[in-house]
Amino acid sequence: MTERIIQLIEEKKFSVLKEELVEMKPVDIAEVFDELSKKNSIILFRLLSKDQASDVFAYLSTQQRKDIVGAIHETKLNEILEELYFDDMIDFLEEMPANVVKKILASSTEEERKLINQFLNYPENSAGSLMTIEYADLKKEMTVRDALNHIKKIGVDKETIYTCYVLNEKRKLQGIVSLRKLVLVDDELLISDIMNEDFIYTTTLDDQEEVASLFKKYDLITLPVVDTENRLVGIITIDDIMDVIDRENTEDFQKMAAMEPNDEEYLLTGVFSLAKKRFFWLLILMVSATVTATIIRSYEEILGSVTILAAFFPMLMDTAGNAGSQSSTLIIRGMALGEIAMEDYLKVFWKELRVSMTVGASLGTFNFIRMLIFGDPADIALTVSITLGLTVIMAKVVGGTLPIGAKKLKLDPAIMAGPMITTIVDALALIVYFRIASVLIGF
Repeated sequence: MTERIIQLIEEKKFSVLKEELVEMKPVDIAEVFDELSKKNSIILFRLLSKDQASDVFAYLSTQQRKDIVGAIHETKLNEILEELYFDDMIDFLEEMPANVVKKILASSTEEERKLINQFLNYPENSAGSLMTIEYADLKKEMTVRDALNHIKKIGVDKETIYTCYVLNEKRKLQGIVSLRKLVLVDDELLISDIMNEDFIYTTTLDDQEEVASLFKKYDLITLPVVDTENRLVGIITIDDIMDVIDRENTEDFQKMAAMEPNDEEYLLTGVFSLAKKRFFWLLILMVSATVTATIIRSYEEILGSVTILAAFFPMLMDTAGNAGSQSSTLIIRGMALGEIAMEDYLKVFWKELRVSMTVGASLGTFNFIRMLIFGDPADIALTVSITLGLTVIMAKVVGGTLPIGAKKLKLDPAIMAGPMITTIVDALALIVYFRIASVLIGF
């Protein structure tokens, strides 16, 4: 399909292309933009109908939006924004340069400007920054028939009507009722008789990770957002939370790989920007690795007399790093899913200790037999194998408990993964190695 669209643009068969675009879904059209040049992207966007343009615009990347905003007339831009759901428009404004935001605010009504400014002032990554104001509200004095008629009038402009929110005259949230229940019950019943007063909600300043955990725990489609006085100010929908989960997972992966988080697409990010985000952590890890060098220098006498010990450095350090990474990855993921809490510190320690003792003893025994088969001296084989077993035990315990410790210190647990764990357990492995060598080989 992409090749077909490019061909029609190059052959200037715009009327044919316009007819074919009508049959396509907005998300599929948005994917085509990834393969087009800036010039052709603007041409394609201009061929979309007003409704299609708004839907496609919501799926485009930040850079694609900037290119289109810079090329289309301000009137056309305002038409597109009018058709966007309010939360999508806020997301767009947060990405745009100040001069674009200023133009949009200037052409908005006073009420719209007030709402936009309120949303833009919510802390980044808070529930307030995610929510939309497009929800269906009801009053508990309404009958079911009145409520359905009300929804028919206002529903076309709402992002979702599957869950309706019951408010009093001060807009305090009193209950929720599903559209399914409204359709199935008797028309003469009052909303107060069928609404659910035991509902889950969040506040505007709650962190988006906490909001995501609520969606997962209670299997929600929407979540009401209230202010400090329990007044409903917006709702968060499942599609917004899916975006949050995707961003949070990406951020965790980047931190676990010792990089500063980056929201921009890889191919659209400059070389210098990527290098800057990687340099800092690599510098820290490089400097911390001097601890390893210091340990090795302090045992030069042993290495000078039994040089074969140096040959096993890579195996011991790699195994230690891999063992620690296994545990830290499981624990970090468990914490992200809400399966492990800070109170489970001792449980995690005890479980990782037992797992590591089993794995360490198995690896140590296997390695001892392997080294004897290959003709290594028995004392060297015993030294390396005991070190291997103890190193695995330390690495898994450290890898399993450090992320919880980081969380307790209000740090991101993802920091305590991968390279960071490896650096710590490498130093521990060398200390154990040389201590055991000192005893078993006679130094």
